[in-house]
Amino acid sequence: MSDNLSPCPECSSAYTYEMGALLVCPECGHEWSPSDESGDGSATKVIKDAVGNVLADGDTVTVVKTLKVKGSPTGIKAGTKVRGIRLVEDGVDGHDIDCKIDGFGAMQLKSSVVKKV
Repeated sequence: MSDNLSPCPECSSAYTYEMGALLVCPECGHEWSPSDESGDGSATKVIKDAVGNVLADGDTVTVVKTLKVKGSPTGIKAGTKVRGIRLVEDGVDGHDIDCKIDGFGAMQLKSSVVKKV
């Protein structure tokens, strides 16, 4: 066990300890990953839309180009509004948005094909 563990970011307690891959504070119960405190910003990935706006969970976006959908004759047309998106960091093939689209159901989209409203 290492003696130079950082203090708790919540209550500043010096009595933190390691539990698997996490650091734990026994005083307030806060758990965090050591990579969260590295300061290089790698812990949280910033996801931007097609024009450079930063996206967040719950945002409403508009599809900027017509998308083909496997099994659908029409696809998703440009200008379709998508409400309540959820961002995912490890999406399949660069798809970093989970959402529900009326008439299609649950879908995954790439942030490069949407624009924040």
